[in-house]
Amino acid sequence: MYQLASEETYKDGQVILEEGSSGDWVYVVLSGSVEMSKTIGGRKVIITALESGEVFGELGYLGAMKRTATARAIGETTVGVIDRTFLDQEFNKLSAPFRSILVAVVKRFRSLIDRACEFSSRKETRVQKTLTLMFKDRKSLLKLTPAILARGAFSS
Repeated sequence: MYQLASEETYKDGQVILEEGSSGDWVYVVLSGSVEMSKTIGGRKVIITALESGEVFGELGYLGAMKRTATARAIGETTVGVIDRTFLDQEFNKLSAPFRSILVAVVKRFRSLIDRACEFSSRKETRVQKTLTLMFKDRKSLLKLTPAILARGAFSS
């Protein structure tokens, strides 16, 4: 499995790492669960819950970037901090081109996370609109109104 530098135990609801904080430690869930959440538009959005054996914090390590999410213990949870020397040794065994590809993937993933959050934090409310659809070919014109669509009847 992983070589661990240490084990840390957290109580229910205790924050393990905070979105936006610095850090490049990688963690593995040893027991319990970890809730991963992100603040979008001022609201907490739960991304996933990690179970025993799952890893988090890898983006900070591979991409040397701020934390993209908050990790919080669900129930009493023990995590292992993966030994940094071990990670560096394993990472450095990879060829330089492959390491640069991994780093590029992580940075692109971070960019996708940021873009998804922009879409999720809409400031204006959506306005409901009802539209009529018209289709024309060489022989006929098909007009679909909301009432026709609701009935499932089509006429040309």
